[in-house]
Amino acid sequence: MIREIRAKTLLAHIRHPDSWFGIKYNMNLYRGCEHQCIYCDSRSECYQIEDFRDVLVKVNALELLDQELARKRVKGIVGTGSMNDPYTPAEAHLNMTGRALAIIAKHGFPVHILTKSDLVLRDLDTLRAINARSRAIVSFTVTTTDDALARIVEPGAPPPSARLAALAVLAQQGITTGVTMMPILPFLEDTAENVTAIVEAAHAAGAAHILPGFGMTLRDRQRAWYYEQLDHHFPGLRQRYERAFGQCYHAPCRDVPRLERLFADLCRRYGIRTRAALDVPQPQQMALL
Repeated sequence: MIREIRAKTLLAHIRHPDSWFGIKYNMNLYRGCEHQCIYCDSRSECYQIEDFRDVLVKVNALELLDQELARKRVKGIVGTGSMNDPYTPAEAHLNMTGRALAIIAKHGFPVHILTKSDLVLRDLDTLRAINARSRAIVSFTVTTTDDALARIVEPGAPPPSARLAALAVLAQQGITTGVTMMPILPFLEDTAENVTAIVEAAHAAGAAHILPGFGMTLRDRQRAWYYEQLDHHFPGLRQRYERAFGQCYHAPCRDVPRLERLFADLCRRYGIRTRAALDVPQPQQMALL
């Protein structure tokens, strides 16, 4: 179900741009997400989204964005995609993200988009316009290169093969592109074969960076939903999680040091940047009139 809501503000100010994504201002045009990934942390109680199957559209978001960017004196990266994907099926006809990018381009701000969708290609011209004035970065979440597994754990999202194909198109057009390799699900994706496949596929597509996360969060409503899906799709796996992690907030992959060494070696081999090595522009103080 798609419902309309009104927001009081849109941009969240990040006091210190993070070393992972370089974001200074974060925006979410929607609440809820149609991709319905079984592991999504945004289902957690702390985010106060009652039914994550609903998509709540902030109908005044574009007006707020225009006003708030006009008042910003520091031109830092505007990020989107942390709480919900900016390119879910609703975006295909509502075009909130596309119109927001046009506003960001008008004000000359850089942007970093996190997505699981090749729908981002629709806004290629706008991303090129942003890139011409500042910087446009697009990172595609890829937790597995196995389209069949992805259909289970990310049932509403385009397959990883489509995301990697879109990454290649953007890279060829000069857009800084990469992969968010997170979360890597324990007992499902935490193998050397899977990590190697992701890095090699990202390199082949032209990724400039990969941002890894070797594990997942498990908290309150997120855990309950995830375990319900494990019972349905992977009988017996829930019990392994319960024995390994109990009520812990964080569920790390098996043998994280080994996977981290493998990941680092592969990235060095292919010249792929990681974490703080992601080359993003520093926030710039705007000149006063």
